[in-house]
Amino acid sequence: MKDESGMNVNENNENYDFRKRTKAFAVEIIHLYATLSKEAPVQVCGKQMLRSGTSIAANFREAYRARSTAEFISKLEQCLQEADETQLWLELLTEGCNVTNNKINVLWKECDELISIMVSWVKKSKGQ
Repeated sequence: MKDESGMNVNENNENYDFRKRTKAFAVEIIHLYATLSKEAPVQVCGKQMLRSGTSIAANFREAYRARSTAEFISKLEQCLQEADETQLWLELLTEGCNVTNNKINVLWKECDELISIMVSWVKKSKGQ
């Protein structure tokens, strides 16, 4: 896929850096999950957080290799859905399972930043 300048996505440093950033986010989600208690409610929320939080990076890798703008937008929108879901599970761990971990707040904020960037890219790609 080419961006507005005609540059291939895989040659675009911003997209490559975002690919590394989503992977780093996934690693931190894995580390958080590893620290959670084994109580059933915590594990239910934790496993869902693990699934959606790592899926952001996986879907962005697909977006990074998109063959068209439409495919890029579609994959980014999948990333957005997973990021929003991840924020929900982080909130439920705190509010519903009483997990107190500063890393949850840090990850929630990073996820919020990822969402903002992806929303901007979707709008830009759609010409909005």
